[in-house]
Amino acid sequence: MAKTDLKFGKKLKKYGAIDFNACYNCGTCTAVCDLANKDVSFPRNMVRASVLGTSEDVKSSLKPWLCYYCGECTTFCPQEAKPGELMMSLRRYLTSRYDWTGLSGVFYRNTVAYIIGFLLIIAGVLGLYFSNIFDQEEMMHYGHYFEMFAIAGVFAFILLPNIIRMWKYTVWDTVKFFNIKVYFGSLKELLVHMFTQKRTLSCGTERENKVWWIQHLVLVIGYMSLLVITVFLDWFSTDYMVVNLAGYLVSFFIFAITFLFIIKRVKKKDEKTTFSHPSDWFFVIWLFFMGFSAFLVRIFVDLDILENNFWMYLFHIIILVQWALIIVPFGKWTHFLYRSFAMYFDDIVTKANK
Repeated sequence: MAKTDLKFGKKLKKYGAIDFNACYNCGTCTAVCDLANKDVSFPRNMVRASVLGTSEDVKSSLKPWLCYYCGECTTFCPQEAKPGELMMSLRRYLTSRYDWTGLSGVFYRNTVAYIIGFLLIIAGVLGLYFSNIFDQEEMMHYGHYFEMFAIAGVFAFILLPNIIRMWKYTVWDTVKFFNIKVYFGSLKELLVHMFTQKRTLSCGTERENKVWWIQHLVLVIGYMSLLVITVFLDWFSTDYMVVNLAGYLVSFFIFAITFLFIIKRVKKKDEKTTFSHPSDWFFVIWLFFMGFSAFLVRIFVDLDILENNFWMYLFHIIILVQWALIIVPFGKWTHFLYRSFAMYFDDIVTKANK
């Protein structure tokens, strides 16, 4: 029998859950969900687990990640229990459970913690610059090395252990299954969903959802491309025209699409954007500034005015460090990673149960 956590509901509210206790288990949310089927009955079962306080059932479940938050369940809920927002809060809660450092939970539950983290990084970068330890050229040189080591370090010491913990909770603790052929055979699910998020195309039939998918696909491709161009091709220092033009193009796409996402969240035109947790805002705004500031730094380089306007690079590196040390390992960026692995683990669990 599953243990009951009587304080689970209060915990979830700190992660953004709204009114889910209003649910009277009518099943409308599951009936209207295009992703639910006889094998995957959600969000109703996740709502019930949350109401009953069976937190261990939630921790071992992949279902919150299988939801792509089209908002239909919230729209048609007769009790206005907002099951879509609950699923979103469960993803934040699960992120905090996977994170061995505990910092994800701290940031999700306390907006002030985010702000303090951002301010400390601003103070650190500016302090390093004004200490005159490095000149401008060295600052950019070591900033480039920071990008490389930050990517490797965050993945190796934070994200990889978290993924292993996720695997333990959702696969090993549930089915005790390890077959190397199955694990390798299911890798295509990880790669396909990581780069295309194609499952969202089955989430409703509204034109707006298809547009969102296209925008998201362009954003993922643009983000990954900018990562390659700035980190591995050293965009700010290269003289290769092809690299420069590619950098301009992908950075433009990133800040253009994220600007559209920001406008949608401000206008709250659909269920996806009606309720925004601070982490949602931080993710999209910082990603916007990542593309925009990279675009401007390269313009300043090409116009030969960066030396006298080095504040532009300092702004970019501050955004980059905040992104690398806070948002990527402990913020909403991880949803992209965990959702992709959830599709992979779900395929493994399905094969194990056959």
